[in-house]
Amino acid sequence: MEAENLYREETYTDRRVGTLQILTPVNIDGTTDNTRQQVYVGQTQILTPAGALPLNFELEASTIEEAVQKFGDGAKDALADAMQRLEDMRRDAASSIIVPGSGGAQGNVPPGGGLQVP
Repeated sequence: MEAENLYREETYTDRRVGTLQILTPVNIDGTTDNTRQQVYVGQTQILTPAGALPLNFELEASTIEEAVQKFGDGAKDALADAMQRLEDMRRDAASSIIVPGSGGAQGNVPPGGGLQVP
């Protein structure tokens, strides 16, 4: 663990929409480190046909009230980012499919590997 990068975690939830995690920076002795800012992290999930998709997102906030107010927009942005990443992964997977006769990974090498059967 990095001794200069420790945080105390506090978790708040409405038990319906999601969870708000507040990370408070601490010194190695456990006292609050006032030289660093608290970090607010939203956590929620959406149900998809493939199961629950977890969303984690950092919120630009300085109070718990501000973090709660920004939670919805943060979740929407995180969902948009996740959908974009999924689309990029789908596109990458589709472009890596080798079609017979197109050369593929072997270039224009004829099939059979050059073995001759008598």
